[in-house]
Amino acid sequence: MPPSFRMAAAIVAAAALAACAGDSAPTGARDMNSTADNPLLAEWTGPYGGVPAFDRLDLAALEPAMEAGMAESLAEIEEIAANPEPPTFENTILAMERGGQALNRVFTYWGIWRSNLSTPEFREAQGPLVPKLSEFQSKITQNRALFDRIRAVYEGDEMATLRPDQQRLVWLVYDGFARNGATLDGAAKDRYAEINKRLAELQTQFGNNVLADEEGHVLFLEADQLSGLPKSFVQAAAAAATERGQEGKFAVTNTRSSMDPFLTFSDERDLREKVWQTYYSRGDNGDEHDNNALIAEILELRHERVQLLGYDSYAAWQLENRMAKTPERALDLMEAVFPAALARVEEEVADMQAIADAAGAGIKIEPWDYRYYAEKVRKAKYDLDSDEIKQYLQMDKLREAMFFVAGELFGFEFAPIADGVVPVYHEDVKVWEVTDRSTGDHVGLWYLDPYARGGKRSGAWASAFRSHETFDGKKTVLASNNSNFIKGAPGEAVLISWSDAETLFHEFGHALHYLSSKVEYPTLNGGVRDYTEFQSQLLEHWLVTDEVIDNYLVHHETGEPIPAELVAKIKRAATFNQGFAQAEYVAAALVDMMYHTTDPTGIDADAFERQALANLGMPSEVVMRHRSPHFGHIFSSEGYSAGYYGYLWADVLTADAAEAFENAPGGFYDKDLARKLVDNLFAVRNAVDPAAAYRAFRGRDAEIGAVMRSYGFPVPGE
Repeated sequence: MPPSFRMAAAIVAAAALAACAGDSAPTGARDMNSTADNPLLAEWTGPYGGVPAFDRLDLAALEPAMEAGMAESLAEIEEIAANPEPPTFENTILAMERGGQALNRVFTYWGIWRSNLSTPEFREAQGPLVPKLSEFQSKITQNRALFDRIRAVYEGDEMATLRPDQQRLVWLVYDGFARNGATLDGAAKDRYAEINKRLAELQTQFGNNVLADEEGHVLFLEADQLSGLPKSFVQAAAAAATERGQEGKFAVTNTRSSMDPFLTFSDERDLREKVWQTYYSRGDNGDEHDNNALIAEILELRHERVQLLGYDSYAAWQLENRMAKTPERALDLMEAVFPAALARVEEEVADMQAIADAAGAGIKIEPWDYRYYAEKVRKAKYDLDSDEIKQYLQMDKLREAMFFVAGELFGFEFAPIADGVVPVYHEDVKVWEVTDRSTGDHVGLWYLDPYARGGKRSGAWASAFRSHETFDGKKTVLASNNSNFIKGAPGEAVLISWSDAETLFHEFGHALHYLSSKVEYPTLNGGVRDYTEFQSQLLEHWLVTDEVIDNYLVHHETGEPIPAELVAKIKRAATFNQGFAQAEYVAAALVDMMYHTTDPTGIDADAFERQALANLGMPSEVVMRHRSPHFGHIFSSEGYSAGYYGYLWADVLTADAAEAFENAPGGFYDKDLARKLVDNLFAVRNAVDPAAAYRAFRGRDAEIGAVMRSYGFPVPGE
């Protein structure tokens, strides 16, 4: 699909957001086709340059708003395409940047419903929109007159007179069209549009099926089934059960944030197996929500579509304009890391089996035992108790720590906004104003939605309701972070794991990437998929800096700072369990690449996954981080398809950049290096090629040795 220039941002969002559509039309929709009458189309008003009217969410307004927004966008496109004046940067590229504003506002609300407030009614309301959005996308990408104007600018003499960021904008627009069917004619053009339409429907159904399995499976425990579980988990599980009408019981929900700690601490092996099986069987239960047949059709259609464009495989098409460039380069990186991960898994399993044997457990380590016995090894090797660490990891204090880091590196100040000043879509959401520390200028707003609830998708993510731009008047950023922490009892501190703390910093890194933007044009706020995780992964390193540890990691009851000896244990154990972490992740990334470099005709996804893992030598004690039937990254949309390796690619950059800070005179708070980081790797967003941007920061390309050292794996040649 084309890049996210404002007009085509609607296209991108259409394809991505279609991932949660339902099956039938909403009822009782009012006539809300005018901007004045429809709250989802209306321009944003109020403070801070205008904010989304989240207090006016009306599901009945969704379909008419989407249809009116698409009609307006297509009219704008047609006006650009029919312009009798010769094509120029101003009348073609910038005209497209200015378009689609009403539809983009609708997509903001759609995104909230889709990710944060998904209900059966919303999923039903999306149904008729999915094919319409796909057709809308095709009408733009296959508008030959429009593409001819874009190509004329790209190939014309004016190109040489443009600034580098303007040249990149033109290339992104041209490349987005050329790689997405704009050059096709006749039957191939029609078939391409048909494939896109069907893929939107399939990917939507895939995501809905996973969500249905997450919502439909909850394990309710009795009081005598809580052995080993920490107090904080028990309290949260009790609250979750009460919320579901099961007062006096304890709920283990079918999400990672609930599954992971249960498998880590529960002494009940039969229950661990049950929770594990339920979680890793999402989308794979042979029922109405089974995704295996959908995977096969998705893969076949993707393969057919890229063949229409002349590519040998979907992966070859997908990676062509990313940092990796080819599937082979991505595979080279994964295959350099995976053997070291497997070797470490063997060591980790041996350590766990020894503890189980010494305790007379009489078992062989299985996947549902890995986290449980890894925790016992952690205690034995490092005298490190995950629950002990958790007592010092208060979500609110960690948020303050993130603000501190943002102030030191970016010069940002965060001030809470009183409830009611800025509309929010749920009472749990809080908002802060972000200003420039040195000038006092307004930078943007930061929304935080931290807690799990029904209808909210699992995991953690960041999004931007509005991005920075200056070409038609300055627009400031509206950034959002979303998590799924278990909300504790009223008045109780929300305690999270060390891994969750890293994730909190990670997602905040995405928000800082949005907030630090200095680009002029909307499209340049986009990103390259195997680069966009770099900034967020890098920010995780500030969690373990002395300034954060000494000031923000305090005991939730006593207020005492985390003991120095506990900090030393955490740092000594920094590479603990990296065999498991990297094996489960890289296996998923490798299988993703195998799916998308294979002729998928007649593929059986279940058999393919089993054979692929067998060929990789995957240990029986570890499974892919995301098994195929719930691998939403690659099957509920195309954002990470043939691109899940991108986290590893970004991790190479991350480790290399972190070593630069480690060696700087001022360490991780070195002012000069921080300025280079912000100027070259955050503020420019996608206005500069990522490889060139990284070289401007580091003086060279990133080297793989740094990431191997960060995992504690041997580095060849060292």
